[in-house]
Amino acid sequence: MTAAGEPAFECEDLRRSYQADGVSVEALRGVSLRIDAGEFVAIVGPSGSGKSTLMHLLGCLDRPTSGTLRVGGVDVATLTEARLADLRNRTIGFVFQSFHLLARTSALDNVALPLVYRGVGAASRRRRAREALESVGLGHRLTHRPSQMSGGEQQRVAIARALVGDPEVVLADEPTGNLDTRNGAEVMDLLAGLNAESGVAVVLVTHEPEVAGRARRRIHVRDGLIERDAT
Repeated sequence: MTAAGEPAFECEDLRRSYQADGVSVEALRGVSLRIDAGEFVAIVGPSGSGKSTLMHLLGCLDRPTSGTLRVGGVDVATLTEARLADLRNRTIGFVFQSFHLLARTSALDNVALPLVYRGVGAASRRRRAREALESVGLGHRLTHRPSQMSGGEQQRVAIARALVGDPEVVLADEPTGNLDTRNGAEVMDLLAGLNAESGVAVVLVTHEPEVAGRARRRIHVRDGLIERDAT
């Protein structure tokens, strides 16, 4: 958990390179930034800019090639894979463009899944999952499977799953990318409301100016570097 006064994320000269056909490709070329607890931030940039690579690093889904990344004051380079997974599970909730819901599983059990990895008992998991679904307006859809719900409802289930563990940060990767305009606006309303009411930091990746405009801070990434950081 984040220590008092520590930023949600702090990066210093963060770099990430990959090997492609024997050639080293630099996806991030030295990113330094700080995102404080409770912020609402959009990471913006065209395809190939490095924004998704940055998101994966912030989410502890990947490790940097070099540089320093601290999550809640903890230097991720000091953590074993098991401790990194625990930090990710307890600190960060994820929302993906493609929802990533289990197709044959009810909304309730999809939302409860992160708590399984914490060893939370079945009764408590189901209670907390029900409360999370009610908080996103889906208390009437507990037993429905993803195929029985609209795209907007599926994304709400994904948001409930991100919130069920009481994270300090929600990372949302193109959260409106597979939604029509109305459902996309409703999802953004939900994320903005959660940020304002509960103080959960929200960091979203998007290439859509309208979505980025909902955030209070916009970090523009291009060619693996921060081009502009504006409020």
